[in-house]
Amino acid sequence: MSGETTRLLVRFGRRYAAGVRLAALVPICVIALFRAPPEQVTSTAYVVGAAAGWTCGYAWWLRAGRGSAPVALDVVVMLGLFASVLWTDAVEDRNTGWLRLLVTFAGVTCQWHTPAPAGGAAALVAGGGAVVILFAAGAWDVDPALVRGTMWAVPAAVLSRAAWALVQRAAERADRMAAEAERARNESLLAAAIRTEEREHVNSLHDTAATTLLMVGIGQVHADADWLAPQARRDLDRLRYDSRRAPEFADLVGLLRADLDAARLTVQFYAPARLPLPFDVARAIADAAREALTNVRRHAGTTCATVLLRGDGAALCLDIADQGKGFSPRDVPATRRGIRESVRGRMDRVGGTATITSAEGEGTLVRLEWRAAP
Repeated sequence: MSGETTRLLVRFGRRYAAGVRLAALVPICVIALFRAPPEQVTSTAYVVGAAAGWTCGYAWWLRAGRGSAPVALDVVVMLGLFASVLWTDAVEDRNTGWLRLLVTFAGVTCQWHTPAPAGGAAALVAGGGAVVILFAAGAWDVDPALVRGTMWAVPAAVLSRAAWALVQRAAERADRMAAEAERARNESLLAAAIRTEEREHVNSLHDTAATTLLMVGIGQVHADADWLAPQARRDLDRLRYDSRRAPEFADLVGLLRADLDAARLTVQFYAPARLPLPFDVARAIADAAREALTNVRRHAGTTCATVLLRGDGAALCLDIADQGKGFSPRDVPATRRGIRESVRGRMDRVGGTATITSAEGEGTLVRLEWRAAP
């Protein structure tokens, strides 16, 4: 299948051929009438009128793009017009130049909108036929230059075809390059999507089951804690939910409340009644907030936190603050995923930002900000 560049070139070839034929028509007709002797002006004018009418109709056909152009009929008309030298005394008056130009422009422009075999045959038949007609009219005996000049119609068409072939080859190469670039782009997007999905799956695993098991493993939580089994079920439900088809929109406030209920912290929550957002945005912000609350429970040395949500569907700010022991964000190892991926990474992927402000003994403020793309 032809690429976009090739299709545009085909349309350009038809329109450019029509434009050249029309542009050349006026000077050709002027030459014909100007060089005709007075006694042949009327007969020459009839031929000129026929040539003008056909050229205008053929140009309209080309520009309209209504199927294949009637190239064979164009050749027949050109030879019919050229045969007028047999009764207009154009050979004796040496007034065949305008007909030669008419045939030459037809052969040259034909190469821009036809396959090579059809264009070559049309140019050969039109140019060769014109030479035969001149011989039949005795032009060689009157002035051999009349015949030799007409013979150049075929080489001119050959050169036109060669130039057009180079342009077509360049268009095909451009299409191949565009196709390769599009294929590479699609492969890159697919790979990025896979990496994003894998990263989010790892983040979900880190934020849910891995965190719960780690707390049990290091003795921070007793294995017989009454909340452990329900928490494990919630973790598994969340991992299963990630693999299902997500809705288009979600209520961020509802997602935050669901996570607060499982946070096992005393949380002061301030938020509007509802805040609908695109699902991926709402899920990312809620997950980042949940990770921030998990860090409060595990590291802050406090059981209290404040969550403040303000804004709307165009821009919002979510603060998670605690008055715990605080920490130095610069001292967090690069290998730790919590802040790097589960908070900042999630916000980055939906076009938001995460800012962590903390210091030893001064508590921690995690600010999540998001603004809809303009």
